[in-house]
Amino acid sequence: MFRWILLVFTIVACNDMFAQQDFDKKVKSLLNNTVPQITSSELDTLLQKNPNLILLDTRSTEEYKVSKIASAKFIDYDDFEPQMVQGIDKDEQIVVYCSVGYRSEKIGEKLQEMGYNNVLNLYGGIFDWKNTDHVVINENQQPTDSVHTYNKNWSKYLNKGVKVYD
Repeated sequence: MFRWILLVFTIVACNDMFAQQDFDKKVKSLLNNTVPQITSSELDTLLQKNPNLILLDTRSTEEYKVSKIASAKFIDYDDFEPQMVQGIDKDEQIVVYCSVGYRSEKIGEKLQEMGYNNVLNLYGGIFDWKNTDHVVINENQQPTDSVHTYNKNWSKYLNKGVKVYD
């Protein structure tokens, strides 16, 4: 009996490890590393020290409505305008995120071009945030397990939580 339990545990652990490796490989293939990255655990620590940290969610309206990281401000990737960040000091630390980091890196690049010099991109985006057991909240500011995964193909990278897509 113990062998069977050990075997099942090993299979589950290996599946999780391979899923994470697949996710990391995908994320690394998408990023140009033009914006410094921050991990989910580093962001969690930073938010505990500074709850007023500027956190920008660069996904679509539909994605943002399903869930977000608490305190995140919506900045639409498709319709980004400099006015959206008007009033943010150029020296203020800013963390951008999206589903996995691609769109947020592009917004991070635009912010850098605009003179913002302390921009970080959340590695793996909200998928990694949720996959590493961090809380997301819904429109009503309540914790939720739901995360918009952009579409069915991308949903395979969300290993924890409820996958929502159109």
